[in-house]
Amino acid sequence: MNRMSIFFIGYLIVVIGIIAALWQAGVLAQIGATWTAIGVLIALGLGIMFAVSSGGPKQTIDIDRH
Repeated sequence: MNRMSIFFIGYLIVVIGIIAALWQAGVLAQIGATWTAIGVLIALGLGIMFAVSSGGPKQTIDIDRH
């Protein structure tokens, strides 16, 4: 596994933990399913953007063709 996928898996675990805490506290019942789904989509989008940006240095590979 590369760093990007490990970072994204960790981010997903954090988001799931936050959702579980909000559900246990009863906050999600007050917000509603639509806004909860929108919030989860935004959090996953941010996770993907953070994972891609922390993917490490980009290198250019030169190929010699004969």
